[in-house]
Amino acid sequence: MDFHLSPEEEKFRGEVRAFLDENLPVTDIKRWLRNVREKRWVGFSWPEEVGGGGGQIMQQVILKEEMAKRKAPPLGTDMMGLAWVGPSIIQYGTEEQKRRFIPEILDSKYHWCTGYSEPGSGSDLASLQCKGVLEGDEYVVNGQKIWTSLAPFAKWMILLVRTDFETKVKHQGITCLLVDMKTPGIEVRPIKTMAGTSFFAEVFFNDVRVPADHRLGAEGQGWQVTISALASERSSIAEVEALQRKLEQVKELARGARKNGRAVLEDAGLRRRLARIETKIEAMRLNGMRFLTKQLKGDPLGSETSINKLHRAELEVEFGEVALELLGGASPYVKGSEAAVDGGRWQATALSWPEVVIGGGTPNIQKNIIAERILRLPKD
Repeated sequence: MDFHLSPEEEKFRGEVRAFLDENLPVTDIKRWLRNVREKRWVGFSWPEEVGGGGGQIMQQVILKEEMAKRKAPPLGTDMMGLAWVGPSIIQYGTEEQKRRFIPEILDSKYHWCTGYSEPGSGSDLASLQCKGVLEGDEYVVNGQKIWTSLAPFAKWMILLVRTDFETKVKHQGITCLLVDMKTPGIEVRPIKTMAGTSFFAEVFFNDVRVPADHRLGAEGQGWQVTISALASERSSIAEVEALQRKLEQVKELARGARKNGRAVLEDAGLRRRLARIETKIEAMRLNGMRFLTKQLKGDPLGSETSINKLHRAELEVEFGEVALELLGGASPYVKGSEAAVDGGRWQATALSWPEVVIGGGTPNIQKNIIAERILRLPKD
């Protein structure tokens, strides 16, 4: 691994830092979004011909790293659109689909949601049963999705349906549709989490008619559309920066907590626990550098990214547990109570970990991937 930046990359880092010096702290989020859009930092790695920045992988790493260090607002508010939908449309969409949807994603006009998981096919996505039947120039959709992120707020959904129930290979016969959430026959039922948020929802489809020209890719190509978005930077740099900040916040919480008249941070057991957390974060950083090195060499990334996904899941749970232990008698007090420490943020952390831990594949799924695809262990 080469940890040194080229003169051009160092120049870009200086540009990012100068921009952040000028624009932080943010007092007007709309102005911030306009400014980063003008810099073409929204969709930074997307091709210039569709309105992206045409940036290189290493530049994208620098941009993410500097933004994370300065706790800057996100580069665009449409999380799903930027992460999944946009790259898929760029790769598989028609010219009309690109003209219609890409500028609105880059301009943060609204939110997309992803209609993937179903009650009977969560981690085993390829077993989905939501049905799409082509009738003339429309697909008629019937079925259900669950744990659909952002569905209560989204204007559009990227939806996977099964259009072929005869195929013997479950990854085949799946088709991807772009669906207006106001289409008649769609019912959204928000799911309230333990933390009191309604980030997820159940979505029901009852004879929902979707124009055939809203199909993304060919019929039966939905699985490839889902897993084969344009190559993106996947070094976990931004996640590592966020976890390091959270560790420092936990340390600060420990400095203020007392046990037997002494700061809890002086307790040997807690220090060992925090050291293990710090070691795992550093392992994530070094793994990310390995992933980045592969990408810079033009090598595809595969199952190895499950390692950092597993690490992060474990860390999210650990942070919540440590924080509540440090709060002691104050741990039951949540937002709205005068006795709540830091506005109840640590209770929210402890209750909201499923959003990160389960989303994108549970820890058990990640362990299976690591065991089977990396360690080549037998399934039996």
